[in-house]
Amino acid sequence: MRDKVEAALAKIKPALQVHGGDVELVDVNEGVVKLKLKGACAGCPMATMTLKMGIARVLKEQVPEVKEVIAV
Repeated sequence: MRDKVEAALAKIKPALQVHGGDVELVDVNEGVVKLKLKGACAGCPMATMTLKMGIARVLKEQVPEVKEVIAV
């Protein structure tokens, strides 16, 4: 499952990097994906929306085993 999540994140990263941000996979355990937002994303007031409405949505679509996505 970790490989699938990493592959999905690889598709998302360019959009974040264009805006000076990035995302790092911290852990995948029993359907819970832990991510660390980096760069501009780390301090952005819209980071929660980016995580929930963007990253989490894409991960759940591409990796159905993903139950939850949280920032650490």
